[in-house]
Amino acid sequence: MSKIPQKWLVIITVLLGTFTVILNNSMLNPAVPHLMNVFGTDAVATGWIITIFMVTMGITMPITGYLGDRIGKKQLYMLGLLLFVIGSLLGSISWSLPSLIVFRGLQGIGGGMMMPIAMALIFEVFPRKERGLATGVYGIAAMMAPTIGPTLGGVIIEMGSWQWLFLCNIPTGILGLVFSAIYLKRTVKVTNISFDLSGFVTVTLGVGAILFALARVSEFTHLRDPLNILLFILGAFAMWLFIRIENNKEQPLLDLSIFKVPAYTYSVLVGSVSSISLFGGIFLLPLLIQNVYGYGAIMTGLTFLPSALLTGIFMTVGGRALDKKGPSLVVTLGLSLIALATVFLGFLSMESGLWIIFLLNAIRGIGMGLSTMPSTTAGMNAIPEQFVSRGSAMNNVLRQMSSSLGIVFFSIYFEVRRSQIEAVNGLTIQEASLQAINEGFIVMAVLTIITIPLGLLLGKEYKKQQQKEN
Repeated sequence: MSKIPQKWLVIITVLLGTFTVILNNSMLNPAVPHLMNVFGTDAVATGWIITIFMVTMGITMPITGYLGDRIGKKQLYMLGLLLFVIGSLLGSISWSLPSLIVFRGLQGIGGGMMMPIAMALIFEVFPRKERGLATGVYGIAAMMAPTIGPTLGGVIIEMGSWQWLFLCNIPTGILGLVFSAIYLKRTVKVTNISFDLSGFVTVTLGVGAILFALARVSEFTHLRDPLNILLFILGAFAMWLFIRIENNKEQPLLDLSIFKVPAYTYSVLVGSVSSISLFGGIFLLPLLIQNVYGYGAIMTGLTFLPSALLTGIFMTVGGRALDKKGPSLVVTLGLSLIALATVFLGFLSMESGLWIIFLLNAIRGIGMGLSTMPSTTAGMNAIPEQFVSRGSAMNNVLRQMSSSLGIVFFSIYFEVRRSQIEAVNGLTIQEASLQAINEGFIVMAVLTIITIPLGLLLGKEYKKQQQKEN
């Protein structure tokens, strides 16, 4: 390991931790029906295993910028990973559903500390000209884990026991802690900062309420649930209040002035739409393969593998292109490929071969690799170095909410449109499902097409920044 440059050891270190966190969360999604039988509970109660992680992670992220400055980025990252490992160990010995939910909440807090600070740790050791490749390699964790996790989780449930969903985190988590202790550099602590309590309370309430409401919605009727309506209203009001408070604070929890940097704003928009497209596809494709074409879970998992592999490969390609040429070409090309492949997914028929879905999803993977991390890195490069931790926290919070929104929107769209099509046109359930899924992909494609010009705008901002530096 001594021959590997120190900065690349940092990448390996944060990859170990973040890949473990994201993979574990995606592995648990297909395990919910099995855990319902294990604990003798219904879907709503068992769904809290997913919900609590999402909520605790989301409400922890906004304070990572402050904590990273206050106690040090290395210490915060290691604390988060330690909490995640402890949560995994306790989760494996859970004696009831409530105990498992509590331990999943602990995992979420640990993950919420780690995810935003990982990007800041990378930016600490890489100069601007090399960050594209560095974040491209790191981004493999963020993009590949959600696609291979459900398949791996299904295999573990079928071939082993549910406890292994948690125990498998411990070896990589401990290895990540050892690597962190050795290879992460201690960062300078900032002592002359104060904690923004009012900002913390309002953003926690706002993000928590919205994520909780989104996690409770999977059918159209859920939108009319009084509690969900109340949560959305409460969350929106708390976020509005948070913005008002932050704009008048000398030391805000999240400095919203970074949105005045156009490149950062463009990158956040691209990242949010990419998250909607990624998780929308993760929701719709299994329905297409299983409910329409009648294949099993293993074939569904195989459909995602080429996409996951190509996403990882082209993240490094996109990162190199960003470092050499800027974001304009690579981000625009990536978004165009996502849009093109998604449009074609919207015109599948009952006779379409499975190979077409493999091919189109693979092209989407290439587009994701070329656009997502390069756009994020370009936006983060554009903000002052002292705001990197807080900018990364903001990025992660918005992506978390976008991912949840994508799943909720397309699940409701599918449910409502399939029922309408089946009732009005007299089609079979498979034909109605196919048409609803096709329309969902068209909506997804239109969203992506709208963001394509942002790649060009990112390129313009990059050129302006280069001219200032020269």
